[in-house]
Amino acid sequence: MASSDSTPSATISAPLSLKKENITQAGSKIAELNESRAELLSRIQGLKQDLQNWRSKLDTQVKVYRDELTDLKKTLNVEVEQLRTEFQELRSTLHQQHEDVTASLRNLGLQDVSKGVKDAEEAKFEGKDEEVQTPPPMKENGKEVEN
Repeated sequence: MASSDSTPSATISAPLSLKKENITQAGSKIAELNESRAELLSRIQGLKQDLQNWRSKLDTQVKVYRDELTDLKKTLNVEVEQLRTEFQELRSTLHQQHEDVTASLRNLGLQDVSKGVKDAEEAKFEGKDEEVQTPPPMKENGKEVEN
């Protein structure tokens, strides 16, 4: 009987040692997986932080560019308004000078010449392809004067 008692205990101890070995291997695998998981989580956190920093820098850069564009737009609008004002002043000055010249010519009795010159200038500015007509001959005391 003694021999029969030793046989069952040997068969029972073999599966227990296999179970302990499997548990030890599983435990080491779990430890490796946990370590790998912790490493991956730390890398993911680092990537999230990098992304957040990148977004922050990008937002700052976009704000700076928007501010610069706004300033440029304001400056451009001011300059355009100044040019409009200057052109309006120039137009008024030229119109006044034209009126002064016309009045002077009238005073000298040369209004027909100024009208011909004015018509010629208008033809040029309007882009007409017509030839500019020569002004009518100047008159002095009712008689034609040759040029």
